[in-house]
Amino acid sequence: QVQFVESGGGLVQPGGSLRLSCAISRTIFSIYVLAWYRQTPGKQRELVAYINRGGNTIYADSVKGRFTISRDNAKNTVYLQMNSLKPEDTAVYYCNSWPYPQNDWGQGTQVTISS
Repeated sequence: QVQFVESGGGLVQPGGSLRLSCAISRTIFSIYVLAWYRQTPGKQRELVAYINRGGNTIYADSVKGRFTISRDNAKNTVYLQMNSLKPEDTAVYYCNSWPYPQNDWGQGTQVTISS
């Protein structure tokens, strides 16, 4: 059963923008706080941002002011608008619930920031 399907990644230059999307199964979407995470090789997966059912958000200090998480309740989709991208934002981005992620992660979407 596929619960998370991430998309929207790509290769952009520093200072550019990307918008990630994550389609989520309806059960998960309606119950849990939803989050974006990211992971680079050799490092632990880290929280980027989360959004609760009321639309309240929290961001990692490293992305605050540059990234915006949002949710579309009609589409069971969570978005991550990423602006002013930096090379250190390069990672595979995943969505899942927070603070206790579901066991089955999606395939993620690769974001590469390079000139």
